Amino acid sequence: MVEQELIRAAQSGDRDALITLLREIEPAVYKTAYYTLNNEQDAMDAAQEALIRIYTKIGSYEEKAQFKTWVQRIVTNICIDKFRRAKPTVSIEEHEMVFEGSDSVEGEVMRAYTREDIDRAINLLPEHHRTVVILRYVQDMSYNEIAGCLDLPLNTVKSYLFRARSQLQQLLRDYQKGGAL
Repeated sequence: MVEQELIRAAQSGDRDALITLLREIEPAVYKTAYYTLNNEQDAMDAAQEALIRIYTKIGSYEEKAQFKTWVQRIVTNICIDKFRRAKPTVSIEEHEMVFEGSDSVEGEVMRAYTREDIDRAINLLPEHHRTVVILRYVQDMSYNEIAGCLDLPLNTVKSYLFRARSQLQQLLRDYQKGGAL
């Protein structure tokens, strides 16, 4: 079955379709939770909570947004709630950050610093900047998908990413000059 057919069947009460759908989205849900919370146990808890919420709220999904965006909004909101309670860090150790264009600022940053340096710098970003960085570069979401996921205007997402990249660049420059991350 195609994803839309599974969604419609799940909304109609087909339990098998819902379970199949949840199994298909589980890796992406966990990945978002892990990169947001930087803790395997917290990520597993958040992913489970998100899957339960999706299970119970599938009937409220409307095709106004892509299903992937709706799911990411749920898991991101759960992670933000957990983050506010626990102040975790973000790790990108096991995932290659995808930066576009070798002549871009992002390309220069990747060439000049290790993932650990970037990881520490990302941890220093304000929560809203860290969230958009994770969704853009770890989850490879488009600006529109991030806007839908976080319920933000597109220009706000662009602004957050611009500011986050500028902050990362400054943090990494300071670190290169002998500062601490």
